[in-house]
Amino acid sequence: MSPPDHDSPGPDSAAQVSAERDSAAQVSADQDRAVSDSVAQDSAAQISAERDSVDQKRAAMELERWRLVLGEAGQSVLDGGQLSEDGLGRDAALDWLYGRDDDLERRGIRRPQTRHGGDGESVVTTVDWLDDITTLFPKETIERLQRDAVERYEIHDVVTDPAVLARVEPNPTLLRAVLRTKHLMNPDVLVLARRIVDKVVRQLVEKLATEVRHAFSGARSRSASRFKVARNFDVKRTLRANLGRYRPQERKVYVESAYFISRTRRHLDRWQVILLVDQSGSMTGSVIHSAVTAACLWGLPGVKTHLVAFDTAVVDLTADVDDPVELLMKVQLGGGTDIARAVDYGAGLIEQPRRAILVVISDLYEGPTGGERLVRLVRDVTAQGTKVLCLAALDEDADPAFDRDMGARLADAGASVGAMTPGELAAYVAEQVAR
Repeated sequence: MSPPDHDSPGPDSAAQVSAERDSAAQVSADQDRAVSDSVAQDSAAQISAERDSVDQKRAAMELERWRLVLGEAGQSVLDGGQLSEDGLGRDAALDWLYGRDDDLERRGIRRPQTRHGGDGESVVTTVDWLDDITTLFPKETIERLQRDAVERYEIHDVVTDPAVLARVEPNPTLLRAVLRTKHLMNPDVLVLARRIVDKVVRQLVEKLATEVRHAFSGARSRSASRFKVARNFDVKRTLRANLGRYRPQERKVYVESAYFISRTRRHLDRWQVILLVDQSGSMTGSVIHSAVTAACLWGLPGVKTHLVAFDTAVVDLTADVDDPVELLMKVQLGGGTDIARAVDYGAGLIEQPRRAILVVISDLYEGPTGGERLVRLVRDVTAQGTKVLCLAALDEDADPAFDRDMGARLADAGASVGAMTPGELAAYVAEQVAR
């Protein structure tokens, strides 16, 4: 019998080693799990903290916006907090403009102002204010602030001070302001102001010219065309003619005969488009877009376009239609309104009544003695076959304020009354000419 091998573990020893290994593995797994749980808890806590921080910042920004909207009277919304550095700058810029509102003083919430001089803070000039808002606000807000400055508070140096004009970015609001105040400008300032007019008008012309070209590219007629061009494909007629070749199993129509619609060129040499534009102060936007529309129509071969401005007098600006910038610089806004006189003048320009469109662009607030005469003139013009279109607004908003009673009377006299954008007017003219 051989003696036992002490180097080889017995069954009990092997089981013990295995149990120890399992125990060590369990401890390691428990440690790993504990570490993972700890890391996960730390990550979750960090994410939660970051989320809370973001929420707090968002809430603080919302409260700051409300504080800026309400002014100093709304300081309590910050719950003891203070505006940020940018917030303080925005608040000062807003107060410089809106702090001059008389309604604040009437309500007893205006704080003492220091912009009028004295021993307090230095006076903030319009140039300083424009520089500030350019860095503190987005573009849309800047344009709104500039519009309120020139239209609501009549801060004319926004468009009459050379130092200010050199800083501002041209936009439609400033264009309207220039047209209203150019009579206050000396020749040197007019040169700078013309830069605003030129840039904004060029942008408007480029935008409208595309719409006009599209409207006048050719009308579809009911007659068939021998020229098989994809854009002229007559879907309805082709389907109707080939319905007998419809295969339900395949859900297809097999086309044997395809039809195309012809496009007729519009012979605009037979038509006149006469624009009569009210140049009272409330119609500034329509005056601008009328000049741009006339320029775009003028560029079409064979179109005979007239542009006439009026208040109590009538000024024919047709000679300058091809240069809308020069035309607008000649317009004198303001004064009374004699629409009947303008319609009478426009009627005298008509060469072929059935090939003429007379567009009256006005808020239709006629003088006290001209209403009956205006209605009679419109009735006479429409009776001879001329299309009369009364637009209470011709701008990008097409949101008019006008004398609705007079509008109803002119509609009864045969005119079409409404409001349009320049593109819609071009499409309307194209549609009328194509008939």
